Amino acid sequence: MKLIAKIGGLHTGPFYTIPSKIIRKLFQPVKDTYSQAIPASIPVPSYVSSGVITGPSQPEIKTADQIKKMKPACQLAASILRTVGDNIKVGMTTEDINTIVHSKCIEAGAYPSPLKYRGFPKSVCTSVNNVACHGIPGPLKLQDGDIINVDITVFYKGYHGDTSQTFMVGDVNERARTLVETARQCRDAGISVCKDGTLFSDIGDIIYTTAIDAGFDVIASCCGHGIGEYFHGPPDIVHVPNDAMGDERMRSGMAFTIEPIICDGSPEIKVLDDGWTLVTVDGSISAQFEHTVLVTDDGCEILTQ
Repeated sequence: MKLIAKIGGLHTGPFYTIPSKIIRKLFQPVKDTYSQAIPASIPVPSYVSSGVITGPSQPEIKTADQIKKMKPACQLAASILRTVGDNIKVGMTTEDINTIVHSKCIEAGAYPSPLKYRGFPKSVCTSVNNVACHGIPGPLKLQDGDIINVDITVFYKGYHGDTSQTFMVGDVNERARTLVETARQCRDAGISVCKDGTLFSDIGDIIYTTAIDAGFDVIASCCGHGIGEYFHGPPDIVHVPNDAMGDERMRSGMAFTIEPIICDGSPEIKVLDDGWTLVTVDGSISAQFEHTVLVTDDGCEILTQ
């Protein structure tokens, strides 16, 4: 998930005007609480070893060889997410989830991409209830009725794979269940329009319509992103009606994430003092689902399923 510069005025009607250059929010590093050991045998991204974050300046059209090498990372991220889903229960802590994700990464010979990315202190993002995204794992215990998004990215054999899902904990009320299902439908609606030659803005149009028709809203300030040998890069995938990419169109070989955050209240968010955790200003709950997709000539391939 990439946080973009605050959108001036947000919307006038259903249309969001976004600056021509989207600026990633630069978070101040949080207090060093790294506690997860990484064996020396596991390759790490450049931002871990050098502190330098690199990526292309334009959306990358991947070669067949790059696509072949990227798929295992995406499949591994999806596998770890399924393991988390099988183990989530009332009473476990978000740190317990971090332990599962970190352990599974190490077992597979992969690096958990969030760890030390711009100072992030853990191996996964865990966002509970009114936390929109970038929640930091810790001692918080999951309670009956909670919803939690688990966002997993792995760096495996030189490539990143990124996926997330919102899980329901115990007996969740009907409104929250509807929100979670709507978030899934919004992601899938965005994926459904992906095809060589399609406008990037079509993704935001259909996601926004799907959410509004269900009685919810979309948090506009967070967007999807290009991915590959880099964690975050162009294109910026905005999940609301927008002019961010102008008339730029998808091309076969482009890989990016679609990851709308759907909320049951105001889409306004704020960043907590830890520099990472994004919460809804009005305290309303939110849900998110994410896939990494590859654009093809006649549609797209979901890489993280």
